[in-house]
Amino acid sequence: MTPLNRFTLEFPIKASPKLIYTLISTAEGLARWFADKVTVDDNHFHFYWEGSEQSAKLIESKEPEMVRFEWTDDFHEGFILEMKITHEPVSGESALIISDYAESSDMEFTQMWWTTQLGRLQRNFNS
Repeated sequence: MTPLNRFTLEFPIKASPKLIYTLISTAEGLARWFADKVTVDDNHFHFYWEGSEQSAKLIESKEPEMVRFEWTDDFHEGFILEMKITHEPVSGESALIISDYAESSDMEFTQMWWTTQLGRLQRNFNS
């Protein structure tokens, strides 16, 4: 298996941390931007994209600050996806910080994918 490299991306979002948290921590919220469909069985999330499925266990959650998933599917097993929310009370600005993994050869594609998905997330606040 090719080694995976960790990367971090930060996206500004014009919304309250509580609202962002709902969109990163619930099946309904994640299905609005992260995957085509999301189901939850206990703390196990199942993500569906165009016929493929990946599974992850919610291993840590702190409202309204962060969620951490551990992938349980064969390819990503043991890797952590972390989504942290920062908020600057004075300016009212929030940001979502994504920490994920990708193969070196897929790094550019994976980062572009995240940028596309976060565009979908941000549209939840512009409508």
